[in-house]
Amino acid sequence: MKFGICNEIYQGWALDDIFPHAKKTGYDVVEIAPFTIAKSITDITASERTSIRDAAARAGISISGLHWVLVQAEGKHLTHPDATVRRETARYFVELVDCCADLGGTRIIVGSPKQRSLMEGVAHEQAWTWATEVFRDAVKRASERNVVLCIEPLSPAETNFINTAGEAIRFAGQFASPAMSIVLDVKAMSSEEKTIPQIIHESAGRFAYFHANDANLKGPGFGEVNFHPIAAALRSTGYDGTVSVEVFKFEEGPEIIATTSREYLREVFGI
Repeated sequence: MKFGICNEIYQGWALDDIFPHAKKTGYDVVEIAPFTIAKSITDITASERTSIRDAAARAGISISGLHWVLVQAEGKHLTHPDATVRRETARYFVELVDCCADLGGTRIIVGSPKQRSLMEGVAHEQAWTWATEVFRDAVKRASERNVVLCIEPLSPAETNFINTAGEAIRFAGQFASPAMSIVLDVKAMSSEEKTIPQIIHESAGRFAYFHANDANLKGPGFGEVNFHPIAAALRSTGYDGTVSVEVFKFEEGPEIIATTSREYLREVFGI
């Protein structure tokens, strides 16, 4: 298993400073939110991508991939009734795949609850069909570039489209491709009726990334979620991918969030 941290936690820090700190704190990878670099993924030039990848390499750390991928990307929506919007969103995901690969990453986390929620009058079945079509070209490109798109099930408080791990697995399974999978997120799983270890066991072999956080939107170890049975479940299913710290409340500051989260994960996983 590898351990990662999302770069937006380091609010106001340059990537050149984030990479060494993450490495020093004990992380193996950094997960990047594109909006912290540019509003659109297409605005990140080839030279900038090379520079970012080189900076990570100098620090001795890797880039796991991208997340929060539609934040500030204007006019993008997975289930929009306007076919033009969906076509633009489909093209954007192909661009995301290319950028992820250019940075040396292999995972794209597709959360973006606002950009997938059903609009008034759109039936769930129709939205499902539209969203499936949006990903067709991106999955093909991802297969070519050794990238995996990971659909993230999110709670009903965040979106009305794909709320459980079971739904996400069914959605990803349509593509019958190793380039389309799901991510499991502790915060999101906390909203399901099943226990988190149960969800992990039922999803064994069908998730390609794992987000470590607490139901209180802070880092692992900052709330009441006990990660010991979570770690045991991940081990028993043979998961050997990345466990990445993703938080949504930053009041402790990046250094405390990064350090305390890693210390707790080290205690829990023994790694």
